[in-house]
Amino acid sequence: MSCRVKICGITNLEDALQALGAGADALGFVFYDKSPRYVSPDVANQIVSQLPPFVVPVGLFVNAPDDLVEQVSQGSVRWVIQFHGDETPEQCESYGKPYYKALRMKPDVDVLREASNYPSALAILLDAYKPGIPGGTGETFNWNAIPAQLPKPLILAGGLTPDNVATAVNTVKPYAVDVSGGVERSKGLKDPDRVIQFINGAKHGG
Repeated sequence: MSCRVKICGITNLEDALQALGAGADALGFVFYDKSPRYVSPDVANQIVSQLPPFVVPVGLFVNAPDDLVEQVSQGSVRWVIQFHGDETPEQCESYGKPYYKALRMKPDVDVLREASNYPSALAILLDAYKPGIPGGTGETFNWNAIPAQLPKPLILAGGLTPDNVATAVNTVKPYAVDVSGGVERSKGLKDPDRVIQFINGAKHGG
């Protein structure tokens, strides 16, 4: 089965539609105001309202206040939420939306134990760990540290680029891959050629 692709850090409609035209399955919107890829709830919901069917918009939050999550998620029934902070299972479930839980691959993390704490998650996203940076590090991690039998579908993130995504998919065999900085021409703006190369690499091995 072909690997799915999420293009994250979308900030404008042009990049969104280009990514979909290249074969993206999901688009990520960052609601973490310290990120250079931050987008406001209003702008994000305007973009989502213009997306075609069968596309999944994913809202990324890091220890966000309830009112921010509600403001975003009430703008469209289509939202899936990606929790990238220290949210408890109860917090993740409290918004009544399908969600992914991101885990950062710290040296001593017990991935199976952490993943099992979120039985209602649609998927578990594994990202590189860098102190003080909750995501978008641009760095890979040791893929061999990923347990073979995760209880949920795996979304692989962290330092993926058009140059390494085919190797990543062949090595890890994730359900999906997630990229942001690896397909940009500048922070928050996508490079169409890199987006096409990345998706081709993820889905067809190059």
